[in-house]
Amino acid sequence: MNNMCIRSILDTDLYKFSTSFAYMKLFPDAEGEFEFNDRDKTPYSSGFLSALKAEFENIGRLELTSEEFRFVNKDIPFIPECYWEWLRGFRFSPQKINAWLDGESRLHITVMDKMYKVTLYETPILAIVSELRNRMLGHTPDMGKVMERLAAKVEISNAEGLKFSEFGMRRRFSYDVQDKVCGYLKDNARFCTGTSNVHMAMRYGMKVMGTHPHEWFMFHGAEFGYKQANYLALENWVNVYDGDLGIALSDTYTSEVFFKNFSCKQAKLFDGVRQDSGDPFLFTDKLLERYRQLGIDPASKTIVFSNALNFPAYKEISDYCKGKIRCSAGIGTNLTNDTGFKPSNIVMKLMKCRMNKNQPWFNCIKISDDYGKHMGSSKEIEICMHECGIS
Repeated sequence: MNNMCIRSILDTDLYKFSTSFAYMKLFPDAEGEFEFNDRDKTPYSSGFLSALKAEFENIGRLELTSEEFRFVNKDIPFIPECYWEWLRGFRFSPQKINAWLDGESRLHITVMDKMYKVTLYETPILAIVSELRNRMLGHTPDMGKVMERLAAKVEISNAEGLKFSEFGMRRRFSYDVQDKVCGYLKDNARFCTGTSNVHMAMRYGMKVMGTHPHEWFMFHGAEFGYKQANYLALENWVNVYDGDLGIALSDTYTSEVFFKNFSCKQAKLFDGVRQDSGDPFLFTDKLLERYRQLGIDPASKTIVFSNALNFPAYKEISDYCKGKIRCSAGIGTNLTNDTGFKPSNIVMKLMKCRMNKNQPWFNCIKISDDYGKHMGSSKEIEICMHECGIS
């Protein structure tokens, strides 16, 4: 058990559960397929693939324990008890995870199921691949140095009053590294607001953090059209959560398109916006401008920055925001995979969906503020850019 990459069904990010319940409530018959992508095109071995499939068998044996059930009901009240009752009976199905190596030893993984189930596979699979890759490459971190670097980051946060959450589950070095990081943050980081990992939150008495992912907007774009995808995705989020989980993700189809769709009602209702790609300073200026256009005091709102941040960069951003708008940060890889070895550059995204088994499949895409983060077919991306007026 202690050698498993995933040791609890709660060892995942909060937004997986919040999005799963939203699909279950609004789109219970919708289906989707997630696809893994290694942006570094790492070559993998047949031994790695065997170890990977063994880990998939391991997660198939995970189940929500009684202790975990009590925790989520108490600490995640915005998701109703009926969902956690369903999760008690849920099991990951290794048979639904297709993993193979192509002729160039590149790794491919796909999973297809109902949307409320398939969304739960993403982050555990990414964490498994990241940890097994480090084992394959013989990477052994010097934990003394890892903790020294972590202490220096926490010192910056404590000295500057930098609020942040730990967001590092998906590309962590290993379960053990994230475990030690969260334990240290809980004891020493005065301005750490929590962790996105539900299992770690339970272990260390931390607040669970997170809202919704790009896939929620990608699903709406594929099913309802790109021009109104942002607006409809936020409207449906409100229909499910009624004001809870109020940080809106902005860059599924570029932040420029998001701001055009960001209505006065939504801008007033949502507590703030998350910036996950592009120039954080330019983004701040554009968001301030949009709030002022809508007659909203930006100082009453928050930006959550989460684009590959480290603490010195976050301090610069925080200084820029002072007196203009509140800010926080979700810091991931820089906390859970700052080990001296190059972290994995891996993602797993929703690539196609359909509303039910009688409807056609539609391709899903993402057009980020960073060109390298675009995802999906080039033809579909071109259609979206044309419809939304993206240059």
